[in-house]
Amino acid sequence: MSSAAVSGPRQQVIKHQTEYTLLGTAHVSKHSAEEVRTLIQSGEFDAVAIELCPARFASMTDPDALAKLDLFQVIKQGKAGLVAANLALGSFQQRVAEESGIAPGAEMQAAIEAAQAKNLPLWLIDRDVGITLKRVYRNVPWWQRAGLLSGLIGSLFSREKVSADEIERLKEGDVLESTFSEFAAESEKLYQPLIAERDHFMALRLAEENGTSQYKKVLVVVGAGHLKGLAESLNSHLPEKPQEQLSILNSLPAASRWPKMIPWVIAALVLLGFGLGFSRNTELGWQLITDWVLINGGLSAFGVLIAGGHPLTVLTAFLAAPLTSLNPTVGAGMVAAAAELWLRKPTVADFSSLRQDTAQWTGWWKNRVSRTLLVFILATLGSAVGTYVGGFHIVGLLSGSAA
Repeated sequence: MSSAAVSGPRQQVIKHQTEYTLLGTAHVSKHSAEEVRTLIQSGEFDAVAIELCPARFASMTDPDALAKLDLFQVIKQGKAGLVAANLALGSFQQRVAEESGIAPGAEMQAAIEAAQAKNLPLWLIDRDVGITLKRVYRNVPWWQRAGLLSGLIGSLFSREKVSADEIERLKEGDVLESTFSEFAAESEKLYQPLIAERDHFMALRLAEENGTSQYKKVLVVVGAGHLKGLAESLNSHLPEKPQEQLSILNSLPAASRWPKMIPWVIAALVLLGFGLGFSRNTELGWQLITDWVLINGGLSAFGVLIAGGHPLTVLTAFLAAPLTSLNPTVGAGMVAAAAELWLRKPTVADFSSLRQDTAQWTGWWKNRVSRTLLVFILATLGSAVGTYVGGFHIVGLLSGSAA
């Protein structure tokens, strides 16, 4: 393929005596992969930057990265939902690969291989995908969060082929943008963390990597949808020391305090309800406790059952949920997931086949890793619902007894 045949959209930005060639690629395109490889092999550039973060780079270059995952630590650190979201995005990516014949990100893989072959510095300039997801989640109102989550979950159970429109959207942006583009087009709060912030982040990373302008010609490989925003950010006044702004873009917006207080308030009210029940008569007090255990434990156990958990994990959730709901420092999902891990420890084969298994919705129940994540999520959800249902039930019984 000659350089004359290269036709991808480009922009040249000269900054501090360095010429940045911004190449807008299609994330689902064999032509883009060939184009990137040709440009790097031409010898015109002395450094290459790509729209990947270290985590995505590791998953792309290290096939055993998932096998090194400490699943219990992931759950303990509260990252189970993030890992599940990444797997859900990966399942969409796998479906696209099957429909289009090329995996999204092939041009990034080509850039990695070509840069390494030429011994060129390779800069990973995108923001960590986990931070982006969290900033998206924190930045939108709760009702829009529900829409995002339902859309993500719905994509898992969809049996429809990936549409031509979805593949076209992937030619403009990555999997994140394609998945949420419907919402981003209508929401400034979603557009900012998903696209605009990343444009500026990548410009800052270029300034950081090339702080002394030692590299004079840099090829920057990004999705075509980032081309305009990245060029504008590079042409703007970037700080000499970009670390401060990078730190801000890498931080998470402060979460509201009152949602964290709700579980403690509910636990206090439930305990108060037990006390009021026993103060009226012992029979009422024990009825309140029995109903609390049946409702809270039953719904959490039902969640584990849906997740396909081991029978002993179902029992664990039933016994743990009524207690953990009264002590918000420990979650029913964590206890249930720990039991599932102990009873059905994932094998190396489970980690190796995780991406392929989760590409189909039934595979989430087949693979021990993804099934453990489901146990955690559904046990947590069941206990949360049970806490509210059980709490209102207690109020109802106390009100009835007072009447």
